[in-house]
Amino acid sequence: MNNTFLGATYDVLGIGNAIVDVLAQVNDDFLDTHRIPKGKMLLIDEPTGDKLYVEMTDPVTASGGSAGNTIAGIADLGGKAAYIGKVKDDELGTKFRRDIESLGVHFPTTPATGGLSTARCLVLVTPDGERTMNTFLGACTTLEPHDVDEEAVELSKVTYLEGYLFDPPMAKDAFRKAVKLAHQHQRAVSLSLSDPFCVDRHKEDFLELVRGDVDILFANEDEIAALLDVTDFDDAVRKVRELHTMGCLTRGAKGSVIVTADEVIEVPAEKATVVDTTGAGDLYASGFLFGFTQGRDLQTCATMGSAAAAEVISHVGARPEVSLKKLFADKGLL
Repeated sequence: MNNTFLGATYDVLGIGNAIVDVLAQVNDDFLDTHRIPKGKMLLIDEPTGDKLYVEMTDPVTASGGSAGNTIAGIADLGGKAAYIGKVKDDELGTKFRRDIESLGVHFPTTPATGGLSTARCLVLVTPDGERTMNTFLGACTTLEPHDVDEEAVELSKVTYLEGYLFDPPMAKDAFRKAVKLAHQHQRAVSLSLSDPFCVDRHKEDFLELVRGDVDILFANEDEIAALLDVTDFDDAVRKVRELHTMGCLTRGAKGSVIVTADEVIEVPAEKATVVDTTGAGDLYASGFLFGFTQGRDLQTCATMGSAAAAEVISHVGARPEVSLKKLFADKGLL
């Protein structure tokens, strides 16, 4: 057995932005009235978020966040998971906690009693199916090192870090604390680069983290190109091999490539009817990390990642609609 796994209670601990998605059907006039550019993702302040929320008709709420989606996928597969992310003790914060704990996920983070409200992404869906997202990051930006539960890190085979969370200085310190604790307890560290613009903002810090502290790196083509300053994917693969980390590089319909110092493994994408690509990378990480923490070979881990991603892109929403555990069993992956 991998020494990383000895004595562990949890397969994966995710650390990320705890966000609640609020979805509602609107018409184009609603967007025009509020001067919201259609099809974009905007960062908004709390008053704007409150005003939009009040005016949304019959909104549907669903817990989200990139690492939260990954952890939900692992739990759906039957894995044991934990999650750290900051919410406030308000209505949406209570919903986030209720949703993630209902999956059997350990959620040790103490909610904030004051300050910013729980983060939410207000998703406005027009009749043509276009999704316009207005995100208020709120309480999740206040995650601090003391929120990193040492016992949760110690008892998790892999600590999975969401790149989106890297913006606030306190969150960077929380990342570094989690990394230090994981390695102190001989556990693995994984990082998702999350977004090429996120990489552009933190390139040097991410490179430092990847070179010295990350055991498993998740990135799509654009993100890895931004991190390594390359335009050719083959050059990216070559440079990843020099980083002394395992790179899980996703390429959409082209599948994924697992890169280590010793080998390069290419795995085709699972065939799927693409309805909504939201959450594809998150669920790829779910499948891969579930396989990895169960001791499966890298080819199988990547195949599991592709299968989980294929399920989530086949419908609207960033979390599975069918049981991944049953889906994997039907495919002979469990």
